[in-house]
Parts: sequence; structure tokens; C-alpha cells
Amino acid sequence: MDSQYTNLEFILNGLITRYKERVPDVDIIINGLLEEGILDGESAFHNDHIAFRTMGVANLGIASMEKIFLHYGYEKKDYLYFEEKKLNAFWYHPPSPEYPRIFISELRVTELSNSTQEIILKYTNEVTTDPVDSLDLNNPIAVDHFLHKALWSLPTLSDYKALLLESEYAAWTIYNRYYLNHFTISVHELSKCNDLESFNRWLEGKGIQLNDSGSKIKKSPDGLLWQTATVAQMIEATFSDNKKMMISGSYVEFAERKVLPEFNHLPKDAIRREHRRDGFEAKNADKIFESTFTSQTIKK
Repeated sequence: MDSQYTNLEFILNGLITRYKERVPDVDIIINGLLEEGILDGESAFHNDHIAFRTMGVANLGIASMEKIFLHYGYEKKDYLYFEEKKLNAFWYHPPSPEYPRIFISELRVTELSNSTQEIILKYTNEVTTDPVDSLDLNNPIAVDHFLHKALWSLPTLSDYKALLLESEYAAWTIYNRYYLNHFTISVHELSKCNDLESFNRWLEGKGIQLNDSGSKIKKSPDGLLWQTATVAQMIEATFSDNKKMMISGSYVEFAERKVLPEFNHLPKDAIRREHRRDGFEAKNADKIFESTFTSQTIKK
């Protein structure tokens, strides 16, 4: 195997390992899939994509974060625009089908109120140069460490609450930094319950709460991309002033990518990733973002 791919696997495994420690729903779901024979082994599930949230400010944001994945052979694809949430995003196609797509979003900070901008910049201005530029991208251990370290100071509880009032995305990101926001199980690759409607019934039977913003299943206008997400796990956060509060952590997403019409004639065992609907849909993603929003987590 190409060493670049080996390094990429190390980095991706580091992300998922820490993420699973923080999101108990992952083990509930994976263990349930294994116990009921829906999944042949933990390594058998397909990770459709992983997602990061960033701040659109100098030295940070998409322009910084994407350098890591472009270095490892990812290809930058479509731009997505979220007017109400004041977000930009791009997705990145992997160098090989066994790797997940990458989805990176950023907050358009300059469109927020002056008071909110001041709070954000109080922390992000601690980053005076693009941190990825000084990172040895050929060293997977260094990259792994970077993706889990704090780039700016912890906020105070009052600053976090102030951000929460205008942008829940801003509040989540200022506390969590580049922590992995979610990963995504490809439901259509499962041996059973491999459509999202039956999979959602299975999830809810396990006591998993689903994001119902818009609807539990978010469908693209062409009907070929279906997505569901859990409601974010609540974590006890300790702020810089040693005050504590339960806040939104990360969540799990599930995607069903339908076969493209031109490949419907193919037998099931001949269908590959390239035969299914690719990419993302802003309308779907807009509602998925709300998995960490108070409107969803207060129902937990």
C-alpha cells in the first residue's frame, strides 16, 4: 500500500478513536449492528464522510484546514452556501473509495453582530499565523496531534452563552475547536436494514434520539441522497473561569445514497460507489447542522 494512504489511515483512525470515546451512541449503534448480524465486523462499516466546523477568520477556516486533506490526495469539490446560518462549506472527494469524503464548513464571522465578532476574535486572534503552514504534513503523528489540540484558549461561560444567542455554530466551535463534529455510516452498505426508513426504526428501537429538524429523514431534491442524524451527546464542559455547563458535543449521521438512474439496470452485486449519488445537498446539511442546536438537545 502507498505510504501516503497508510499515513492517511493513521490520521483517520486517530480521529475516529477519540470521537468514539466522546460519543457513547457510536458504541451502542456499532454493538447493536454486530449483535444482530447487520454488520459482519466493526471494520466492515463504510464511513460515508466526516465533518469539521471552523471559523472563517484570518489563519483559520476552510483555507487552512483543507491543506491537510489536499496533501493526502483529496480533491476539492462543490461549494455549499448557507444563508441563514451564515456558513460556507466545501466537500472533498477521497483519493480512494475506501476512505470517507471530507466536509468542512466555516462561519462567515464578518456577517455577525459586532459584539459577537469581538468575542470570537478575542480567542481566534491568538492564532497569528496559519498553523497548518508550520505542520509537517508528511508526519501523520504530528497531523494527528494537531487535529486534537487546542488552537485557542477555552472561552468563559459568559462568552459561550453570548455566542449561543446569535450563532449556536459559533458557540460549538469556540469551545470544541477542530474536534470531529460527526462521522457517517453508509446505510446502503449494510447487509440488513439497508434503507434509511427501516434503519431509523431500528435506531429508535435502541433508544437513539434522532434530529427531527425538517423531518427525521432529510432528502435531496433529486430524491437520491437521504440523511439522518442523532441528536448530539451532551457533555459536561468546564470553561476557563472553572464554571461548568452541559453543552452539545458530537453526533452520528447516517446516509443512504441511491443508485443513479443510469445504473438501475445493474445487478445489486455489481453496484459500486461510483454508481450511487455523490456529493452533498445544502438543504439536507442545513438541517443536519442542527443536531447540536438547543432546539434538538433540549428534547434529550
